[in-house]
Amino acid sequence: MEGQLFTWESLSAIGGASLLTFFVVQYTKGLVDRIASWLPTDVYAVGVSFLILLLAQIAKGADSADWRLYVLSFANAFLVASAAAQLHNKVINPPGAKRNKS
Repeated sequence: MEGQLFTWESLSAIGGASLLTFFVVQYTKGLVDRIASWLPTDVYAVGVSFLILLLAQIAKGADSADWRLYVLSFANAFLVASAAAQLHNKVINPPGAKRNKS
């Protein structure tokens, strides 16, 4: 799949998975806030990253009946969600930007 920005290989790595998690959460969190206002954005991001990692591994040929796939995807989802949160932090507070101190 030459010419694709995301590939299944890139989505199974922390860089691609965190970038897609960041985009999905940013574009859908307003809707999710209206539907499930009780759901914190951090927990929602972990769920999104879990699905991304799981689908990427299955698309690459992982055995969907293997319980280890789900455990590792869940554990890695926290790392991916944390990286996505750091991306969000850098967008809101870019390095080198002067902060207004009032």
